[in-house]
Amino acid sequence: MSRGPNKQFEPEVALQRAMEVFWARGYEAASLAELLQNMGISRKSMYDTFGNKQSLFLKALDQYAQTRLRSIREQLLALGSPLRNIEQLLQSMQKTHGKPGSKGCMLGTCAADFNTSDVEIAPILRSYYHQLENIYYEAISQAQAAGELNPKASARDLARMLLCTTQGMALVGRVLDRETIPQSVVLMTIEALKKI
Repeated sequence: MSRGPNKQFEPEVALQRAMEVFWARGYEAASLAELLQNMGISRKSMYDTFGNKQSLFLKALDQYAQTRLRSIREQLLALGSPLRNIEQLLQSMQKTHGKPGSKGCMLGTCAADFNTSDVEIAPILRSYYHQLENIYYEAISQAQAAGELNPKASARDLARMLLCTTQGMALVGRVLDRETIPQSVVLMTIEALKKI
């Protein structure tokens, strides 16, 4: 029995392109025609490879989450000062989200769009935020072990503060039309971490 013709496109590339459309437009506003055009594939190829629009969205959302978590983990757990790594991550986010045209965090905008009881999407969102909190927790714990932060402070509470701060930066940066997140936000966050 033959395996059939080989795919004439790279599924990972097509998924990345779909992710960009969903991220910029949201689930509802992203039409199937726009998705197919940007992915460079036919309707049949999409259904054969990814399933329906919602299935494609879930795959794109998961890819975004895993890519973002990997990037943040690499930045925070790099060699050198753990506190400096946290500061550099915040500076990177400030530059990305502190200028017009920021798309924000795909997971953050999705959390605002979907019902938290959605049985397919809610677990992806909760898992992402839980994993992100744990990455922040590990970075805070390393900074405490290095003597850069108060070892008596709750690393879990500080991780949650970072989670809320970074998600807030992404959401605020998405909606305003001028530089909205000044460098002072990063400096004040680092100072707060040091003083707790």
